[in-house]
Amino acid sequence: MAIRMSYRPLILTFLLSLAATSCSSSTGGGTDAGGKLTVWLAVDAQESWPQLVQSTNERFTKAHPGVEVEVQYQQWTTKNQKLDAVLAGKNVPDVVEMGNSETTNYIVNNAFAPVDPARFDQSDAWLPALADACRADGKTYCVPYYVGARIGIYRTDQFARAGVAEAPKNYTELLSALDKLKATLGPEDPNYSALYFPGRYWYAAMAFVKDAGGEIAVKEGDKWKSTLSSPKSVAGLTEWKRLIDAYYVGDRAKDNSDQPAVVGQGRVGVFYGNTWESAMASDERSGGDPKLKDKFGTFPFPGPSGNLLPPFLGGSTLAVPAKSTRKDLAADWIKMFTDRESQKTLIEVNTLPNNTVQLAEVAGGGINGPAAQAAATGGWMTPFAPGWTSVEKSNILPEMLERIANGKQSVEEAAREADQRINDVINER
Repeated sequence: MAIRMSYRPLILTFLLSLAATSCSSSTGGGTDAGGKLTVWLAVDAQESWPQLVQSTNERFTKAHPGVEVEVQYQQWTTKNQKLDAVLAGKNVPDVVEMGNSETTNYIVNNAFAPVDPARFDQSDAWLPALADACRADGKTYCVPYYVGARIGIYRTDQFARAGVAEAPKNYTELLSALDKLKATLGPEDPNYSALYFPGRYWYAAMAFVKDAGGEIAVKEGDKWKSTLSSPKSVAGLTEWKRLIDAYYVGDRAKDNSDQPAVVGQGRVGVFYGNTWESAMASDERSGGDPKLKDKFGTFPFPGPSGNLLPPFLGGSTLAVPAKSTRKDLAADWIKMFTDRESQKTLIEVNTLPNNTVQLAEVAGGGINGPAAQAAATGGWMTPFAPGWTSVEKSNILPEMLERIANGKQSVEEAAREADQRINDVINER
């Protein structure tokens, strides 16, 4: 499973064309009198749980004879650009998958039809990181699908060599383990990183901001304001920089996009990532080394605060475009695709469910158990601000972190500059 978010602004031309349709009832449009229901899913479903897609389609066509379901798989890097283009016309998909950080701009611009949460299984237990991304002005505009949480992933054989008996349970034990790895393997390889923490890895850095009690931005009245230069945010960034200086060896201008391939080279003791990245690190198709198979363990990454490091809860939601003529059928397909039985299927393929009830069903001793523990903390999300897509597109956070990591600016200087840049765009629609 991959959770890779790509954000592009809505094209303005389609906003005007939505005026006549954006207020349509979510229960209107379409009957069972044949025809096609078009579903856009990211490729993760095709690659990791195709059986769930197939079983849902079979259940749906049994309930709605004559209605054909056409699933079109989309790449994260081009999905939103394609969606913006089709939303400007008349022929739109009936169901679209969205990253939970992508929804706000579409919701505030009336691109999605409202749905009734009571219609969907376990909606009262949806994870806030997903549910909050779907809500605006007292209405719900999408349905949580699945979530992912970053954790600590380590080389069990390297821990054994360094004399570390088990995965760290708190921050003191983590630092001790990293010190032992550095002392044992570092002298053998000048390019060895006890902790792989590339400079532009902003999901990792912002977790330290959150752990310290800071925020990327807060809402004041009806406006958002960046707060990276607040004392608590600066404290989190300072600790993140300390870890880089102490344990990371490598290009500080890199991000984490090729993390599994780098880990697969064997020069990393611990990294911070999604569970599936350990499998990719031992898969030659993704640049990994098959010799590393079964040599990774996982643990909930502890934070300096004494609590678990709050993970970014990245995941997906499913929405019905306001222009769909089959809103009721679309909602019914989503209902089946996200119900209790479907969530069990996701758990079986090491994907976290959309609700807190079934989060407890993830095997604690399995490789995904620590991710479930991390997700249960509530984690953190990027601000649900209308201009957040512009913030990400501008690469403000990675550029700030690169300057800090390379020592080109102090934490305070870089944070103040980032605040100014974020404030220029974060309230844009």
